[in-house]
Amino acid sequence: MLQLYLLTRLSLWIMAHGARWLFPRGSDVREAAPLLAPFQQWDANHYLHIARDGYFPAGAGPWLGDWDNREAFFPGYPLLLRVVHVVVPDWTAAGLLISLVAGAVAVLALSRTARSYVPEDAAGHRTVLFFLLSPCAVFLAVGYTEALFLAFALPAWLAARRHQWAWACALTALATTVRVSGLFLAAAIAVLFVLTALQAGSGEGKRKRRRTAWRGVVWLVLPGLPPLAYSWYLHAHTGDWMAWKHAQERGWYREFHTPWEAWTNTWNAAFDGVHTTGYAAMFQAELAAMLVGVALVAVLLRHRRRPEAVYVALSLWALGTSYWYTSVPRATLLWWPLWIGLAAVSPRRPWFRTAYLCVSTPLAALVALAFFTGRWAG
Repeated sequence: MLQLYLLTRLSLWIMAHGARWLFPRGSDVREAAPLLAPFQQWDANHYLHIARDGYFPAGAGPWLGDWDNREAFFPGYPLLLRVVHVVVPDWTAAGLLISLVAGAVAVLALSRTARSYVPEDAAGHRTVLFFLLSPCAVFLAVGYTEALFLAFALPAWLAARRHQWAWACALTALATTVRVSGLFLAAAIAVLFVLTALQAGSGEGKRKRRRTAWRGVVWLVLPGLPPLAYSWYLHAHTGDWMAWKHAQERGWYREFHTPWEAWTNTWNAAFDGVHTTGYAAMFQAELAAMLVGVALVAVLLRHRRRPEAVYVALSLWALGTSYWYTSVPRATLLWWPLWIGLAAVSPRRPWFRTAYLCVSTPLAALVALAFFTGRWAG
């Protein structure tokens, strides 16, 4: 698993190196961009600014007209970035190191999680292959939160499947410091806990087993504490308990709209010629990813995987009720039931893996190239 992981990291580094030479920002450029410049794009800059300057430097905040809405980003990753920067002086390199180590942890946890669903030796390898060559895999290798979130979330889910509720909720609490998606994971673990407790309460000796099963319910409160603490911190500085949500609304049009309004607005942005071709292509990818997510929830419900369906459905609801879809393709990285499901299907259809790789690999290369050259991706 780690060999495959490191080889795909090497591929992305080769692409980043080529991008800074072949696709400079101007037509008359005579020198390539700095070595790590391709990796410091978009949200990576927000995390750098938070880690370096804090959330409200020199009294700045959302009351300023040119505010960058940085409080929309949860503090787990910037805090870790600041800690690693003590050892690694370059901010971008520090972020890449976090993603490199966290991605390795996530890959190993994904492999073990896959084998808990599909009891085959090769199931973990297939899952990791599909995951690492997925269209938005570049975001696992840059200074974004996906790798770190999965490094907490996947072991948490694996612990929950083993009914190790204390470990599951503690790791989920760490995940909620990184992304709001940690709350979706907490909801899925709560559903799994309830189903497990109800199942334990049947048959002989059910009263004793029921008391034992419900004893761990107190751990379910743990994942909600970090977001509550962050909301308290923001309230102390802004007077707004939901400042992070309002920052998302101001900066990324994440105010509530009905699902059909969000679909219509995204469709218009993708096909009505309002935006440039690059943005239109990404809006088309948003629509495709949303359809994949809806199909995934339907499959999970059909196979009675209710906790997994809750996790993906909450993610879709959060992403699918904004003005238009943003970052849905990138969110597919967090839907591990998708990659495990693809790995489960592939042995029964020998052509499937070849077809997947032929479609996904060029898409992954295009998204990576778009990101490394400063274009909007994911």
